[in-house]
Amino acid sequence: MHRAVPPPGAPPHPPRRRGRLQLATLAAALAGLLGGYLVVAAGPAGAAVTLLSQGRPATASSVESAAFPASAAVDGDPGTRWSSAFADPQWLEVDLGRSVPVSRVVLTWETAYARAFTIQISTDGTAWTTVHTTTEGTGGIQDLAVSGTGRYVRLHATARATPWGVSLWEFQVYGDPDAGPTTPPGTTPPGEDVLLSYGKPAVASSSQHDGNCWECTPARAFDNDPATRWATSSTTGWVDPGWIYVDLGATATIRRVVLQWDPAYATAYQIQVSSDASTWSTIYSTTTGRGFVETLSVNGTGRYVRMYGTARGSPYGYSLWEFRVYGSGGNPTPPPPQPPDPTFPATRLVFSDEFNGPAGAKPDPTKWTIDPGTGQNNELQYYTNNENAQMDGAGSLVLEARRESAGGREYTSHRMNTGTKFHVQYGRIEARIRVPKGNGLWPAFWMMGADFLTGRPWPYNGEIDIMEVLGRNTLEGYSTLHAPAYHGGGGYGQRYPAPGGVDLSAGFHVWAVEWDSRGMRFSLDGQTVFVADKAMVEATRGPWVFDHPFYLILNLAVGGDFPGPVDGTTPFPSRMYVDYVRVYQ
Repeated sequence: MHRAVPPPGAPPHPPRRRGRLQLATLAAALAGLLGGYLVVAAGPAGAAVTLLSQGRPATASSVESAAFPASAAVDGDPGTRWSSAFADPQWLEVDLGRSVPVSRVVLTWETAYARAFTIQISTDGTAWTTVHTTTEGTGGIQDLAVSGTGRYVRLHATARATPWGVSLWEFQVYGDPDAGPTTPPGTTPPGEDVLLSYGKPAVASSSQHDGNCWECTPARAFDNDPATRWATSSTTGWVDPGWIYVDLGATATIRRVVLQWDPAYATAYQIQVSSDASTWSTIYSTTTGRGFVETLSVNGTGRYVRMYGTARGSPYGYSLWEFRVYGSGGNPTPPPPQPPDPTFPATRLVFSDEFNGPAGAKPDPTKWTIDPGTGQNNELQYYTNNENAQMDGAGSLVLEARRESAGGREYTSHRMNTGTKFHVQYGRIEARIRVPKGNGLWPAFWMMGADFLTGRPWPYNGEIDIMEVLGRNTLEGYSTLHAPAYHGGGGYGQRYPAPGGVDLSAGFHVWAVEWDSRGMRFSLDGQTVFVADKAMVEATRGPWVFDHPFYLILNLAVGGDFPGPVDGTTPFPSRMYVDYVRVYQ
């Protein structure tokens, strides 16, 4: 169960693979994207009502099954939904991140709707103010005008209209984010919880440190690094109970706990607090834990916070990628700051290569590092030391795959990256490319987490595939994410048809990703082809490991597991043309 971590000294070239991909409909992805940026006029001139709830942490009183999580109601995807157990009452709550004025709530019900419900707002997740109430709910889409200020917004359903539970396709909360309280940089806004657990000492019932889970110690759950985890011992820890606690350094008021589970999760567990790490009080308990990410609204006081697992969801032990405790007090250590999100469309050019050199010129060594050697995935080519790339004199770089012997292989090609020259975190990354056509050809424009260069193995560093096309079918492309919990054939991504059904090898096309702390939007020639929402990924696949710097890669592979073999019809030489690469923030 505990996946092997490649040891130090892993191959210097990332093992790019592909295969089965999660398929989401283009319509749903586009709807989700548009929903995330919806702004409608409201109130006096100059005021605006913004969708605040999309992608925010959501919790619920219950779920019908793991297929209908609370997060599905705030993911912007009209094809996913939250559904509760078949009983009254039920509730769904979203955390907006800070207190803001709320003026509108839109409920998009599934057939299982609530006849009687209230909409409530809270500044702390404990004391609630009702801003709308009805006993004559109609189902369908209910667009409700409300008035209140708070950080948490809750639907509290008290009477179902059907024998089933209550179910929402979308729970949308609107307000004015600019009207909330402001504070000087470096201070915490009033009413906003602080991450208390970062970097704090931790103790567990046991931990794992072997070839399957390297240094999976208790501290890993509190390092704010979603690519490291704690796991109970594989020799003594695959038993019940299993536990882990953190010392916050001083007494704190605990209001929220976030657990990002490995597949070795707890179905039954408690969150407990203590003043002395000896006598514990339970502030949250469940017997229906579902794994993935669980955001828990709690209320307790103590210096120590413990997850106490009593029933495992698998034959293995307990394992957490992240165990985050939020509230006030304690002795918090601020985590390293993240860069601000760009505003799209991003217009500040921070990196570009237009490839406008004379015919025969090589890639600019101040921007690109040539990466010779063999590939992974049973590829057939040897990447030469800059012998298979040059400018064409017409404004493009040409990467050429040839049938010739080098490095013990029968084919040669080119691979280069910005690894030691340029890194980026967030922005619009785009390239205008013409791909080759032919069985076994595999052009790609992609990014790797920069910590790969300092020893973190793939896929723990994260991989972002902006464009892959298989030469055997140049009527479609692929965009995919790879992380510890979803990689290789199980990567999180999308196969999509070329807009208008065009042959991608017949001309140039622009592939791009717009990336911020909430997720990524991939596009081809301006048309959205895939949306990866951070909250959705954490709630359905595993940790999001993409909030750190990445570097860019261009290459043309030959053969391998994903594109399949070359044959007598494959043309050689075959060429991948790159008109430009640009990065905006």
